[in-house]
Amino acid sequence: MADKLTHLNEHDRPTMVDVSNKEVTRRSAIAEAEVRIPGHVEQALRDSGHRTSKGPIFDTAVIAGVMAAKRTHELIPFCHPLGIENCTVEVTAVPGAIAIRCEVTVTHKTGVEMEALTGASVAALTVYDMCKALSHELEITNLRLVAKAGGRRDFTRT
Repeated sequence: MADKLTHLNEHDRPTMVDVSNKEVTRRSAIAEAEVRIPGHVEQALRDSGHRTSKGPIFDTAVIAGVMAAKRTHELIPFCHPLGIENCTVEVTAVPGAIAIRCEVTVTHKTGVEMEALTGASVAALTVYDMCKALSHELEITNLRLVAKAGGRRDFTRT
């Protein structure tokens, strides 16, 4: 791990990281999130084919997650704008929850961890928004980076 925060300059002021001397490599990141849902909501979603009056929950969350990953640099102040080459968001029902997984890839000088985390976050927020009429007992949990590859070091959560 670095001894110094990367987004501070020599005067300890916030700054964007200079990536001009970094090597262009293929980089990828995977993030996950979960929306915990009470039993009555889980049953209502099963009965409706995972739709609410707002529309298809899973499809809408996928679109929102991809859109968010692509616009991460507009939301997180020091993220570099990236030409994302691929972004997949998977939304699945699991017992007691809706699981979200976002994978982002790019060939660039900087990684896509924040893009994957943003995609998973916004997909989870979309699920919450679409289900809140059924219950406010929903809970977004377990947002985390699962893996990253490319760049200075790889990471896989164990």
